[in-house]
Amino acid sequence: MSQLIFSPLFLLILLVILFVSGVKILREYERGVIFRLGRLAKALLNPGGEGNGPGLVLLIPLVDKMVKVSLRTVTMDVPAQDVITRDNVTVKVNAIIYFRVIDPQRAIVAVEDFLYATSQIAQTTLRSVLGQSQLDDLLAKREEINAKLQLIIDQQTEPWGIKVTAVEVKNVDLPAEMIRAIAKQAEAERERRSKIIHAEGEFQAAQKLSDAADIISVNPTTLQLRFLQTLTEISAEKNSTIIFPVPIDLLEPFVRSRKDQTKG
Repeated sequence: MSQLIFSPLFLLILLVILFVSGVKILREYERGVIFRLGRLAKALLNPGGEGNGPGLVLLIPLVDKMVKVSLRTVTMDVPAQDVITRDNVTVKVNAIIYFRVIDPQRAIVAVEDFLYATSQIAQTTLRSVLGQSQLDDLLAKREEINAKLQLIIDQQTEPWGIKVTAVEVKNVDLPAEMIRAIAKQAEAERERRSKIIHAEGEFQAAQKLSDAADIISVNPTTLQLRFLQTLTEISAEKNSTIIFPVPIDLLEPFVRSRKDQTKG
């Protein structure tokens, strides 16, 4: 048995196994943080603390240990949170957060699990920020709320080497009674606009009629032209109605004589 252990073939196979275990390959989007005997091997890091890679990385077997970190953007769903808005309305809100690792060394050393920690920070921040907003702002000012969430979460994850690029509020689930109230409010708003538009139309029509009356009073001939136009329109209908326009001036002597007889 001892001869087998110290045989050249066995030693050669052992050396090959150790050499292969010390060879690591990192993809373009990966970086490696190396610990030598439990301590961070800073001398092996690239400038800026970006870790090792990509490409071939050689480790000392049984001495070095490497942790891989992905630099790609992570898309994480923030679970739905029950939020009480500033105007005391209970809503259920979920969101989505986009972030990536910009410092692999801090992402591994400064926090135990940066994915879990970022998710928890996003949930607590979502409840805190939306709890300070009113329901109307939550529904209408979505972009401002997203920007505020992104700024706060990014500040909190910066010590971990995490860069939050965007936060988007996805769904806002309202109670049934609140949905009915919003529908009634929208219906009342549409009715108000309809009445205003109708009133403005009546006002404009009255203005046009007043302008037409002023023109007719200045030039009575326009009234005769209006009579002729009315006859043309009636004749186009192909009906049997016959209309004879009689000027009011022709009836004035008869009206005057009637008044005189009444006085007498």
